[in-house]
Amino acid sequence: MKTNKNIDAIEVGLAESFSKTVSETDAYLFAGITGDFYPLHVDEEFAKTTRFKTRIAHGAMLVGFVSTVMAKINGHIPAPGGVSYHYNVKFVGPVMFGDTITTTLTVSEKNPARNEIILDAQCNNQKGDTVLKGQTVMKVLKPD
Repeated sequence: MKTNKNIDAIEVGLAESFSKTVSETDAYLFAGITGDFYPLHVDEEFAKTTRFKTRIAHGAMLVGFVSTVMAKINGHIPAPGGVSYHYNVKFVGPVMFGDTITTTLTVSEKNPARNEIILDAQCNNQKGDTVLKGQTVMKVLKPD
């Protein structure tokens, strides 16, 4: 079996982040792209009847932020880089319109035998409240 030296370019503990203020427009654009027009995200009158009392952003939007940070991690790997392989995340708090979400991925483990990098994932709002936590896995591609 040929060893993939590209995984050596990543060190355990490496962290990258991305911040974004989530707007009502973001939610409507996301709904249009994905087709997810669930009223909790787009209908204020409906949302008022929920425990949140207002519309909230789609949880899957946060997974998109995780993907954005994964691309930043990928920038540390020589070509051909890596690809998203697995997400295991839990949504632990709502994202309100106007919240600034900071998404951080930290390399927690490397599995050279499987060409995988395991990353701890966390999204926090501007108050420091965690709204997403979990792990994601990047498959490091082998150079030709």
